[in-house]
Parts: sequence; C-alpha cells; structure tokens
Amino acid sequence: MNARDRIGAGPWRNAKREVVARSVDDLHSASNNLTKQTALDEKGQAVNSRTETPSKHDILTGSRPDGTAFPGAPFADMTCGNWTKGGADGSAMTGHFDRGGPIASPWATSWNSSHPTLGCSMERIRPTGGDGLLYCFAVQ
Repeated sequence: MNARDRIGAGPWRNAKREVVARSVDDLHSASNNLTKQTALDEKGQAVNSRTETPSKHDILTGSRPDGTAFPGAPFADMTCGNWTKGGADGSAMTGHFDRGGPIASPWATSWNSSHPTLGCSMERIRPTGGDGLLYCFAVQ
C-alpha cells in the first residue's frame, strides 16, 4: 500500500505544533516544511543531521519521492520485508529529514526517498547515517 494513501489528508504539524505540510500533495512537493528545524522527534527535540555525530539523518520510509510504494518483486525490496526483517539481508529506502546530501540533487536531498540501507539490522542501517527512525503521521 502507498504511504501517501494511509497518512490522512493533512495538515500535519510537528511536536511543537508547527505546520510541516498542508496536504498530501504539499507534503510530496518541494514546498513542504520538513527541515532540520521542523522535523523533530516525538519529544520535540532536534535530530542529529548528517553533519553531527552520530548522524541520524536517514529516516526509514520505503517510499518513492511521490509517496508511492516500490513495485515489489522482481525488483529490490525497499521495506525490509514489510518491516519484518532485522538481519543483513534486504534493505529499506530512506529519506533525509535534514534535506542534506552529498550533492545538491533532488534524490540526495529528498525527505522520503534518498537511498537504500545496506541491510535491515541496526549494524547495516547505521553506516549510511541512520538510526532506525521513522516518520509518524497521525490523523486527528
């Protein structure tokens, strides 16, 4: 199922009640407000960006830039086996909450579809800059 089809219609606010996107289309556009300053954890705290140690900027999404799912077999699994795998096999697509990347390219700065993990265990997620974090979109 596509992520964009199960997160509600918006608007979405962060833990400090700041609007990060007004609609599904806004969320999946360049005009959303997901940044280092607004993509906070559940306690309203900033998350370490790619320039901080330890880097936690890779957020697990399993999605393409438009919020749709990858096509599945025979293509690579991008959701760690529908979030059931925890080993070296498989991978998950990640996004960069801080919109930072090694180059100024849309894929490198995408909040939801930048690159896959090296595997599904924490030991295979951390080397690319992640900590196994997820975005949470709640419907009121």
